[in-house]
Amino acid sequence: MVPVRRGRAFLPIVAAAALLVFVPQIWFASSEYTTSLAVQAMVFAGYAVGFNLIFGATNQLFLCVGALAGIGAYGTAILSNHASLPLWVGIVVGTVVAAAVGGVMSWVAVRRSLGVIFTGVVTLAFSFAFQDLLFGQQHLTGGSTGQTLPAAAVSLAYNQIGGYYLFAVVVIAFLIVFRLLQISHFGWAFRALRDDALAAELAGVNVGRYRIYAAVIGSAMIGLTGALYAYSEGFISPPTFAFDQVDVTALVLVAFGGLGTLLGPLFGAVVFAFLDNALVNSGQVRELIYGALVVVLFLGFREGVVQTAVRLTTRLAAGGVRPRRLAARGERSGRAAP
Repeated sequence: MVPVRRGRAFLPIVAAAALLVFVPQIWFASSEYTTSLAVQAMVFAGYAVGFNLIFGATNQLFLCVGALAGIGAYGTAILSNHASLPLWVGIVVGTVVAAAVGGVMSWVAVRRSLGVIFTGVVTLAFSFAFQDLLFGQQHLTGGSTGQTLPAAAVSLAYNQIGGYYLFAVVVIAFLIVFRLLQISHFGWAFRALRDDALAAELAGVNVGRYRIYAAVIGSAMIGLTGALYAYSEGFISPPTFAFDQVDVTALVLVAFGGLGTLLGPLFGAVVFAFLDNALVNSGQVRELIYGALVVVLFLGFREGVVQTAVRLTTRLAAGGVRPRRLAARGERSGRAAP
């Protein structure tokens, strides 16, 4: 029975993969503009899955998603441009460094017993410091003018269908890792410490260790996505990984899809890629709208919009079935009466 259960656990990922493969062929494969929006959705889905593992699974509010992605991207660019190393080496090193940085920040939060809010404050400070570093080290990062990377193959460019499939494969791989963690002893530990960290610790769960594990794996996902984005786009600059450009969106995606859910980040990324495009010329209004969405989602939809909608639909369906059953019972009772 256990293999069957585990096999069924991956059915949502199989369905999502099928949609990601076939939808472009019938919708946007011939449009570079729409393809770029789809690639953007996949990139942010990659960020959101990593962030969901850190925050949604273990309650660590890492407000440095853009910084972690920037570490992966700039690590790739610096090693490729200044150290003349192969691009794939830069991607691997950038991913490892991002994972290490995330693990260190989680270790600090665990050692100092920082709560959700204080962890968010510390990581937000790191995010701003990383931006200052990018602007300050112009000889390495290019500063405000940014820097280019060795061009990717034309078929894997940011506005090509090959680039879409590149990030779609990455997202599916992340979802598989997320599900494997959920159905293993990691998942049990994550659920325990998310619901009540103190009770989990009293039950024998090493809360600090599992939080660090989640931070390392989630940060690696974010760093790898950032590195591949730099490779596909061929150009990066500090604003690309700014807090308002990455972290706010990632937080909205995860809150919209549901904290700790499997497909929530992917669903949220698809919806908000097109919403973000609609607000591209709105300036500061975009941040205001996203900030209001975060407040509304956390206060009114703690399980996420998707989970809330499913639960409400189930209740309404059950509410409609119950009166019919009671009416049927009443008719049977009436017929049976003399």
